[in-house]
Amino acid sequence: MPIAPARYAVVALALTLSLASCGRRADVGPVVVSGIGEAPTLGDSSVGARSPNDRLLVDSIAQGLVRFDAAGQIEPGVAQRWIVMDDGMSYIFRLRAARWQDGRPVTAEDVVAILKRQLARNSRNPLKPFLTAIDSIVEMTPEVIEIRLARPRPDLLNLFAQPEMALFRTRPPGGSGPFRLTRNDGRIRVLEPAADPDRDPDQADDGPERNVWLVAEKASRAILRFAARKSDLVSGGTFLDWPLLRIAEVAPVNIKVDPAAGLFGFRVTNRSGLFASKANRAAIAALIDRDTITANLAAEWGATMQVLPAQLDSAAPPAQPLWALTPVDQRRAAAIKTITDWQAQQSAPATIRIALPYGPGATAIWGQIAPMLIGLGLAPQRVGPAAPAELTLVDAVAPYDSARWYLVNACQPCAEDAAAKINAARLADTLAARAQAIAAADVALADDSAFIPIARPFRWSLVATRLRDWQTNQRAWHPLNRLRRDTN
Repeated sequence: MPIAPARYAVVALALTLSLASCGRRADVGPVVVSGIGEAPTLGDSSVGARSPNDRLLVDSIAQGLVRFDAAGQIEPGVAQRWIVMDDGMSYIFRLRAARWQDGRPVTAEDVVAILKRQLARNSRNPLKPFLTAIDSIVEMTPEVIEIRLARPRPDLLNLFAQPEMALFRTRPPGGSGPFRLTRNDGRIRVLEPAADPDRDPDQADDGPERNVWLVAEKASRAILRFAARKSDLVSGGTFLDWPLLRIAEVAPVNIKVDPAAGLFGFRVTNRSGLFASKANRAAIAALIDRDTITANLAAEWGATMQVLPAQLDSAAPPAQPLWALTPVDQRRAAAIKTITDWQAQQSAPATIRIALPYGPGATAIWGQIAPMLIGLGLAPQRVGPAAPAELTLVDAVAPYDSARWYLVNACQPCAEDAAAKINAARLADTLAARAQAIAAADVALADDSAFIPIARPFRWSLVATRLRDWQTNQRAWHPLNRLRRDTN
């Protein structure tokens, strides 16, 4: 039911007065969240990728079989419990007494139909390429479903916890909670707790503090709103807008940086000209001063030279490029000679188009890389994020803890040998064979220099002290129902 205009105005006034009246935010009124980016639009992930605010909204009103808690760990969603059988080849989920937004009970038949739609041949769900091991999804009883695999996947639950796998109905649009959408105007989405048959009514607190207002806006406006104590959380901050915090009056205690796991670096998207040579690609990778790039933006941002952040499910530690094994001075001298020798054979400076998103953080990175390339006699050119380019910046948080996700996203494109080894990991019949194939693919990708790692993804938030359950985590994911202590 939509909020009445009079009630909406009263709550808004009360919130404004309460937040402006004291330095420390009182725990009164709804939680106001500024989501950096465009206004969310409700839609099924089978039609394509979602924006950050889309993901935040869908996760709030349409949970999956499982979901992430405040620490980025798996917790029950529509499924109240599950078991893994047959050496990891069968996942059996028992559904809880959940209800759709229109009051109808969620049934196993509903869940099976939605999951099949998400994984259908014509689906453009971005997680579908990592769920090819699913062999069948069947209804066992009205409360139980089974997902059978063709190959074992111990990381399956992390994928099913992603908003892209939320159990979202298109008619009427929505899910089973934990919130219901009660206002959907312009940039503001008002969320109220959904009816939960499992909740003890004697412990329920349906006051306004349990409600969330999701406001979609630019980072600059979101930071100013938080600094003026008119919001409780700024969500979705990346390296792009981090420089804006340098001029904002935000207390350090409110600034949170996630230890996000994922890819941040340059994908070689045009393997012609300078980048047709593996030696040239390796030389450019060796010459980029990662430490200066990251330190220039944020002191807490560490650099990396490897694609994998850790061994994960590989049979070997992360592969290092060969140049990383030589002293820095020798590495740079050899790389400079490689590029200048190649450039001396050209009739004009080689143009290197670098695709970067828009924002002060990207401009800061451009300011570090462009002079280095110019000093080599090259002609760097900054282009938009979707424009044709030799190098394209990749900034993505990993949805689950498999090395294969990193290799697939770094290999676009890469050498046939590396691509074949990555595919062999997908098709491996056992976890041991998969681990060996991943290790071989990691070595092949490092040798090919198809991706230039720079650092981990940089994700930040501004968090009011009233949000006592908010936690940093490697998923950089913060469910809106896991912000305040009494919403658990």
